Amino acid sequence: MSGIRSVLLVTNPLSGQGRGVSAAASARVRFAERGVEVVEVHGGTAAESVELVRASVTDGTPPDAVVCAGGDGLVCLALQAIAGSGVPLGLVPGGTGNDLARELGVPDDVAAAVDIVVAGNLRSIDLGEIDSATVTAEYGGPLRFATITGTGFDARVTLRANRMRRPKGSLRYTVAALAELAGGLAVPYRIELAGVPGETDAVVETPAVMVAVGNGRTYGGGMLICPDARLDDGLLDLTVVGAMSRRAMLRMLPALSSGKRIDHPAVTQYRAATITLTAQSAPATADGEPAGVLPATFRALPAAQPVLVP
Repeated sequence: MSGIRSVLLVTNPLSGQGRGVSAAASARVRFAERGVEVVEVHGGTAAESVELVRASVTDGTPPDAVVCAGGDGLVCLALQAIAGSGVPLGLVPGGTGNDLARELGVPDDVAAAVDIVVAGNLRSIDLGEIDSATVTAEYGGPLRFATITGTGFDARVTLRANRMRRPKGSLRYTVAALAELAGGLAVPYRIELAGVPGETDAVVETPAVMVAVGNGRTYGGGMLICPDARLDDGLLDLTVVGAMSRRAMLRMLPALSSGKRIDHPAVTQYRAATITLTAQSAPATADGEPAGVLPATFRALPAAQPVLVP
């Protein structure tokens, strides 16, 4: 694109415990300085936000870009409305984790992030899609995600962290993880892998503490759970953390929280275009947002979303 002249600025007062509001206000000023027309939307609920964005990109003349001033959860909401529309996604980081922005090289500085949007440099990335009975009941169809879907222990940690006020930043996830360790750990998983060219479909049955499905590499503010995932390879990465003791989990969590690659014999990685996970009532979170419970089928959607990047 030669440049962006109009944007739909999507905000969420809860992003980053209010940091998203500040980012949006600064972004409006910067867009005005660059001569870009801004229409701002934010709904009272997630469903309202999705419908407002969908109406803006489908009714009349769509904006040149939809820009999320917030974190990965806000991006996830916007994707439900714009995926498949061809309207590019822009990012102004203002959330707790900002993992997609980090993966794409979008800086934490609002002015610099806005300038990236205005420049109009596009890259197509894959999305992941979750299809399950609980997701359909909540969203009316499959749910799209950009970074990681966590299931089991890590989903419980994310859901707990989302309810916490303190501490701020990624440390919340560590505190939430320590709290969740008091509960049960490994549960039986059935993992079905399909769609890798030249490879035979496979079924893995194993006890697991948590299973993460990655379109991107990190979640929770830089935790490297799917270290080899790529945003544009047409596949999903899968990290299975098998049965281990609480003591072993306690030793592993600091490395995960600091963004280090997990090196443990109980950790296994896979890659597939389609993944079906079955585990009794295991919760799931996509881009940090609630995504129902298993069983669920995950699909890679190659080159599904244009994004504005440096």
